[in-house]
Amino acid sequence: MSANWFDHAIATIAPRAAARRVLARQAFETLTRGYDGASKGRRTDGWRAPGSSADTEIGVAGALLRDRMRDLVRNNPHAAKAVAVLVNNIIGAGIMPRAASGDDTLDRKVDGLFERWTAECDADGQLDFYGLQTLICREMVEAGEVLVRRRLRRASDGLPVPIQLQVLEADILDATKSGALGAGRLVQGIEFDPVGKRRAYWLHAEHPGDAYGALQNGLQSRPVPASEIAHVYEKQRTQARGVPWGAPVIRSLRDLDDYEVAELVRKKTEACVTAIVFGDDEAQQGIAPSVVDADGNRVEQFEPGLIAYARGGKDIRFNQPSATGGYGEYKRASLHTISAGFRVPYELLTGDLSQVNYSSIRAGLVEFRRMIDAVQWQLFIPMLCAPVWRWFTEAAWAAGQIPTPDVPVEWSPPKFDAVDPYKDAMADLLAIRTGTMTLAQAIARQGHNPDAVLAEIAATNAKLDALGLVLDSDPRRVTKTGSAQAGDPAKEPTAPASEPEKE
Repeated sequence: MSANWFDHAIATIAPRAAARRVLARQAFETLTRGYDGASKGRRTDGWRAPGSSADTEIGVAGALLRDRMRDLVRNNPHAAKAVAVLVNNIIGAGIMPRAASGDDTLDRKVDGLFERWTAECDADGQLDFYGLQTLICREMVEAGEVLVRRRLRRASDGLPVPIQLQVLEADILDATKSGALGAGRLVQGIEFDPVGKRRAYWLHAEHPGDAYGALQNGLQSRPVPASEIAHVYEKQRTQARGVPWGAPVIRSLRDLDDYEVAELVRKKTEACVTAIVFGDDEAQQGIAPSVVDADGNRVEQFEPGLIAYARGGKDIRFNQPSATGGYGEYKRASLHTISAGFRVPYELLTGDLSQVNYSSIRAGLVEFRRMIDAVQWQLFIPMLCAPVWRWFTEAAWAAGQIPTPDVPVEWSPPKFDAVDPYKDAMADLLAIRTGTMTLAQAIARQGHNPDAVLAEIAATNAKLDALGLVLDSDPRRVTKTGSAQAGDPAKEPTAPASEPEKE
């Protein structure tokens, strides 16, 4: 910035002061330059952006967000569909474990034991392990968080492994427990030790929203060691608790509901009134008309096909309902916003495929599946599957069923259905042939246990050999070894070789 006339005037008397003045003005201009998003003025007036911590914000709004999202999922079809799409893609048929200790005998024993335990793992006695995964994931998406408690059982209970899982809603966590606690602290029911490690969860004995439980036990809570709890939620900041995944579009869902109700009521009202008879007596001008039915009773409620008579009516005007423009465009735009807030493609949220082609839907699904893959491996498996596997192996070891409590594991999330199965299969085949992927990895990507699949293939091949059957490369042709049945390529007539072309 150049010096102005006043700077030059000062410089004739005090050059050093003039130089400092110019430098100070340049520094001030540098400080005032910055991000437009941080500027203050008329355009950003009323924009509240407090610098509170994530725990503070969730402590104030978490319970209300959870209640409102549950209400929307109960009553709004789009919210219910968004939750269902996320759960179906994250869990599907289930995220399956496979022991990977390197000892084939131990791995087979642990896998078989886990398979038997999955049918008995639910403390409520209704779901298997993969059904619990679906319930837990649904609570994580809809309510923002969910607790899973380890329940140790007696050997006399007859379980394959003496342990079960109890799924608890986030409301069980006593959010009123906050503040200092000795050298540690409490944050919305979660107790931390002095180094910030989770030490305990303060849980109500019953759900606070259950009338019977509240009357019997009040609002008392007690601490449960953190080693007994798996807390599943999405961490978007360094927060202790989660929020519903649809929190950014709660208002949009509500506004869309209100808009549809208003449109429906308006259309019903227009359809009710068929005609109104008006009066033309000048003496009655300015007097509020009394609308009566054919029997002279005052009309206070519209009905289909209504003909209303104003007092002294001598003229009739028929109702002509107006066409509503822009309803479809507004709803489509609102659903695009809602799908973005839930991180679900618009086509999966609505089932509307009218504006997509093969390339566009495939590109959209690739990004969505990348997000699902991240949720599975960075959130659900570390927060739920890994603790459950550790609890299972510890309980099996304590019961004397396996020789060690530490058994490595590999997890296989459900496969994604291919948009073009042939192309995906050829891509897997090419990856296996080039050595960039193993056959076991390809089978695991399908959501199956490679060891079980390969064992089944070996058993099937042995059975075919015992029966003397040969599978041709063409799956439509199955022949008996040594027989001259129809379909045997060795017995089929061959076309004569073509003669070489003459020059």
